[in-house]
Parts: sequence; C-alpha cells; structure tokens
Amino acid sequence: MAKKKTKDPITRPYDSAEYLTSDAAIHAYMENALETNDPASIAKALGTIARARGMSRIAKKAGLSRESLYKALSKEGNPEFGTVIRVLHALGLKFSIAATDGR
Repeated sequence: MAKKKTKDPITRPYDSAEYLTSDAAIHAYMENALETNDPASIAKALGTIARARGMSRIAKKAGLSRESLYKALSKEGNPEFGTVIRVLHALGLKFSIAATDGR
C-alpha cells in the first residue's frame, strides 16, 4: 500500500530559507556555514540564502541562469570561485579576512 502524502504543516520538510528573513539571520547563517570549513556546506548555505532572497533575482544579478545557480550551490555542486564571488555580490555580501590563532 502506497504512503499518503500529508499537507500537515507539522510534517513538512524543514527549510532554512524560510527563516532567513533578516540581514542578521543571514549573517549568522553564513558565519555558521563558514565555520565548518567545508566547501560543500558553504556553497549550500549560499544557495539557501539565494533561495531566501529569490533565486531568480539573484541568478539574474549574478549573470547566471537560475538552473545553473541551483546546481552550483547545491550540496553536490562545486562552484568556481568566480561564481561564488558573483553570487556574494548579488546577495550584497562580501568576504572579509581575519587572522586566526594558528597563523
């Protein structure tokens, strides 16, 4: 017997993009992703932020198709550094450098 799909909001999948409604939330989310030092997690976080801000709008501002942006910023994606920079600019974000104790 096939499982029935439910529309119960309690059982729907969690989507981080729904909670990224302020600049402070986006900043904290990206900081957390950067702390993982995992390129795939960082790319996925950028994708989640782009979805929260409107993937089509961000893709257009970054000069990419929406489909290629989804693919590049997925957990399995491996975006070029240039793509990451263009997406950051489109999101109104930028990298900054800070020294660590491990210099």
